[in-house]
Amino acid sequence: MSLPRGDIAKVADAFTAFRNNELEEEKGFSAIASIEDIAKQDFILTPGRYVGIAEPEDDGEPFEEKMARLTSEISKCFEESNRLQEQIKKNLEAIGYGM
Repeated sequence: MSLPRGDIAKVADAFTAFRNNELEEEKGFSAIASIEDIAKQDFILTPGRYVGIAEPEDDGEPFEEKMARLTSEISKCFEESNRLQEQIKKNLEAIGYGM
């Protein structure tokens, strides 16, 4: 798995900005931690301890409506999955490899 080009550029730009003392911290992406900050975390370098979590973007869709829509969509996916599974079983039986 590789990063998309845009993400690679974002990381490279952040590194360059850091080296030039121009990095602006971005919650969920970048932070500047001093040795003292790292020592306070027992020298654990897990990024989330330092960069935090970005604020989720509000898509304007109310939670209840979104959950209803998403559960409906996943229900349709499950139905299709079951249909395809049964078709695969039939095809295997047809060639002598029933389950």
